[in-house]
Order: sequence, then structure tokens, then C-alpha cells
Amino acid sequence: MSIVIIGGHDRMVCRYKTICKEFNCDAKVYTQPSGNLENMIGHPHCIILFTNPISHKMAKIARNTATQNNIPLYQSHNGSGSALRSILGNQIEAEI
Repeated sequence: MSIVIIGGHDRMVCRYKTICKEFNCDAKVYTQPSGNLENMIGHPHCIILFTNPISHKMAKIARNTATQNNIPLYQSHNGSGSALRSILGNQIEAEI
């Protein structure tokens, strides 16, 4: 399963990827604004949006991309590892 994580903390990028591997997911993580974010997101199985530490523009791009491409979007105000585990756990259970 491919996942795109938008937002979160720079220091947590490696931790986010490690947690995703525990759930057999490949993750792309974008914590900083990029001029080409829409194209970088691609077509993952889901988008996880950590809303607290990112700009409104990045959040808007994530929401619009998810809506336009019918990609499930999961949001959390908190960018912690436990929030990611919770989202992934619920996502995996929903697909089974």
C-alpha cells in the first residue's frame, strides 16, 4: 500500500517511514512546501494530513488532490508517531 504523508515534523520523517514499514506500507513524506506538490503526491492508496505544523496552502493542496482523485484523506492535528499508528491501524482494519 502506498501512502503520502503531508505535514508533520522534519525530525520525524524517518520515524514516519519506519512506522509505515511496520504496516507494510511505502510512504512518501512531505513536511515542507514544494512548488510541485500536486504532481509529487501522485495516486497513493491514501493521504495522511498532519494539519498542525503545515501551511494552509499545503493542507488545501492535499485536500483538493484527495477530492479530485477519490483518494481517502485522513487528518490529524497531531503529527506524532502514535497518531500515525492509529490512522494506519484503522485503515488496515477497514480494508480487511
